[in-house]
Amino acid sequence: MNLDRSVFAFAGVMVLISVLLTWYVSHYFLWFTVFIGLNLLQSAFTGFCPAAMIFSKLGLKSGCAFQGK
Repeated sequence: MNLDRSVFAFAGVMVLISVLLTWYVSHYFLWFTVFIGLNLLQSAFTGFCPAAMIFSKLGLKSGCAFQGK
């Protein structure tokens, strides 16, 4: 798995967790979903993604998410 796919997977898992927390715990966890969406939006324009920085330090290689194998 490359860096791009791991960021997509992490964002998806975080959104699903925030939806479950909103459903079962409190409607205020919807703000967590908003935070994730805003972070994805700003990273699309600025290129700054904290999750990508952490994953790259963990040793994941950069690559195109939709590139054939």
